[in-house]
Amino acid sequence: MSETSSRQPAPTLLVGVDFGLPHFDGELQELGLLAESGGLKPVARLTCKRKAPDPALFVGSGKADEIKELALMHGAVEVLFDQALSPAQQRNLERHIGLPVNDRTLLILEIFGQRARSHEGKLQVELARQQYLSTRLVRRWSHLERQSGGIGMRGGPGETQIELDRRMINDSIKRIKERLVKVKKQRNTQRRQRERRDTFNISLVGYTNAGKSTLFNALVKARAYAADQLFATLDTTTRQLYLGEAGRSVSLSDTVGFIRDLPHGLVEAFQATLQEATEADLLLHVVDAANPDFPEQMAEVQKVLAEIGADNVQQLLVFNKLDALTPERYPLQMQDQYELDGVSVPRVFLSARSGQGLDVLRSALSEIVKAAMPASVPEPADPRDLSREYPGDLP
Repeated sequence: MSETSSRQPAPTLLVGVDFGLPHFDGELQELGLLAESGGLKPVARLTCKRKAPDPALFVGSGKADEIKELALMHGAVEVLFDQALSPAQQRNLERHIGLPVNDRTLLILEIFGQRARSHEGKLQVELARQQYLSTRLVRRWSHLERQSGGIGMRGGPGETQIELDRRMINDSIKRIKERLVKVKKQRNTQRRQRERRDTFNISLVGYTNAGKSTLFNALVKARAYAADQLFATLDTTTRQLYLGEAGRSVSLSDTVGFIRDLPHGLVEAFQATLQEATEADLLLHVVDAANPDFPEQMAEVQKVLAEIGADNVQQLLVFNKLDALTPERYPLQMQDQYELDGVSVPRVFLSARSGQGLDVLRSALSEIVKAAMPASVPEPADPRDLSREYPGDLP
């Protein structure tokens, strides 16, 4: 992927292939947002239909020629596919088109690499990146083809160097995993401290750009980074939230957003961070109610929750961005029930940006906490409790 952090955004041609799957984004809207988040500038979009990927070029030679012409016409210096490409397909496309070709997986890895701030987050991104690169050594070392074998020599050009590089990457992966084990132990120690405090744990989950960080800031008066872009925040942040009606404080954690076709390596690498969700007493599933594709986005969140073992944790649905709804889509009431995976789940409507409906959410949380936690001595309603931070939080 082109270096864009200190230069002008690279003009990029977006390509999507419709294989008949229900979630295909015909306008490549999400890929465009991802590209912009990664520092690229979409200048043209191209979609096509196929029954199955072409083994060599993914799209076939005729469509590859069309991609080449369209890229030349719009001055694109890079081609970005909405689907994951195999190493061989990526290599063949680059040779055919004459431009760098990348896929959705690498783009997400690049964005995560740019946004990770904590030590744990950086380790997790680097692990996923190294695992991704380990499958692409065959195309990253084409310069070794200048080497040639002699009489009695075995193997293709550059085989020894490729094996050496693969061993170096595998050693790096092993070291990163060992360091992540230590970080995970540190997090577990912090969790045990919270459990001893008899704390009710709530985790914010949801599709990326649903407004989780904005809601987090509105609830606990924090200053977590929030922006109208995909993957604005990656690192888990935990604060205490005082609920006056319940007479106690709860632990509130903001986690990384989910997305369609999240690289499996990232799901595995972020197990430690997403463990906040698996060990929560309640998940606040934040939904962008103004997005017409919110049912598909909710399904993707449920899919990832199942992958990390958090699908059985109690949920409260938060339909956010009430201020962006058109009059005909405005809810009849601010609190109701919604059927999620065949189960009736409580739902509240609000706008984290304007503050409308936050009181409804607080009341709903208080009722859930009172039902789950034994009666205790009420805590003082000190406003300073709203922004109190756990001493053991990771930087």
